[in-house]
Amino acid sequence: MGDAAELKSNWSFPTQVLFGAGRIRSLPAGCRSLGMARPLLVTDPGLAALPMIAEALEACRAEGLGVALFAEVKGNPTGANVEAGIAAFKAGDHDGVIAFGGGSALDAGKTIALAARQSRPWSDFEDRGANWKLVEESAIAPILAVPTTAGTGSETGRAGVILDERDHVKKIVFHPKMLPGLVISDPELTVGLPPKLTAATGMDALAHCLEAYCAPGFQPLCEGIAVEGMRLVKDWLPRAVHEGRDLEARAYMLAAASMGSTAFQKGLGAIHSLSHPVGALYDSHHGLTNAVFMPYVLQFNRTAIEGKCQRLAAWLGLGSPGFPALLDWVLRFREELGIPHTLAELGVDDSRAEEIVAMALEDPTASTNPIPLEAAPLRRLFEDALTGRLT
Repeated sequence: MGDAAELKSNWSFPTQVLFGAGRIRSLPAGCRSLGMARPLLVTDPGLAALPMIAEALEACRAEGLGVALFAEVKGNPTGANVEAGIAAFKAGDHDGVIAFGGGSALDAGKTIALAARQSRPWSDFEDRGANWKLVEESAIAPILAVPTTAGTGSETGRAGVILDERDHVKKIVFHPKMLPGLVISDPELTVGLPPKLTAATGMDALAHCLEAYCAPGFQPLCEGIAVEGMRLVKDWLPRAVHEGRDLEARAYMLAAASMGSTAFQKGLGAIHSLSHPVGALYDSHHGLTNAVFMPYVLQFNRTAIEGKCQRLAAWLGLGSPGFPALLDWVLRFREELGIPHTLAELGVDDSRAEEIVAMALEDPTASTNPIPLEAAPLRRLFEDALTGRLT
């Protein structure tokens, strides 16, 4: 086992990142560096009850920051959560956001920071067409992100996924300046994550890297980051799951998660375009849903990605390079981590299949799937994932 203390660094890509055990002690100074004097700390109710949040608030107050807590964020954050956060931001006359937690808190916090001072509602900034140009850039509040899971990588992303209860659609809110100005990535904050959540969030990071790698288009920078991100997940996620206090494993997974969200600037695909509506309609965990869909989408895209997967299998050291080796590894990896094989095991049924397919086709991530998505093949793909048919 290596020394986690050596895994400490300051990065300036894709934003300013303070990485390493104990870096949370830089939180007050980090807020000051972004011009915050009265930050709103956005998190979820579960984390709000833990000592790490109380300690963060105390540290900020000890340095004279007028920090307040907003902890009304669900596991699948909703428009109502965002609107309540905006109201809290305005009521406290806050000047920035500390987005502290897993993907839900990070996405909600970033969206609150984007929309709190705008003249339009948050949903007007959904990632469609040129909606992002409707944002008054000067009104975006500064954002400091503190991830406590190694999955979504939202700390290095430029978007937030929010469930709009009015139409039950997960909407991707996007603006380039939603990228946090500072990230504090401290693996000590992820140590308490239970094994099942560690596995599900880690598979989310893998899904981001895998889909970014497979997405069409010329973006070799993102592809390189995606490949190394997948190697880190392969090598370190099992240890993080089975030896949860291993700081080295936790650190490498935290890095892999940030790499995933950096890489998927290139694009995502059918794993996400199907996972978003399933999560919206069945309230399933996003990373876990991605993990279930993963092998079925790989098989669906096989003819378009076989050459790339041959190279990927070789890089990952899977023995016999080729698509079958990659698919077999994904299946074995999921089994090792206790990931369900079918959507049915998540409580999903076929009663809303047509609705899910229609929503998936409209999802912004559908456009960068390696094979263009159409209703009938996508319906078969959904049914395969529902029943466990992998052919």
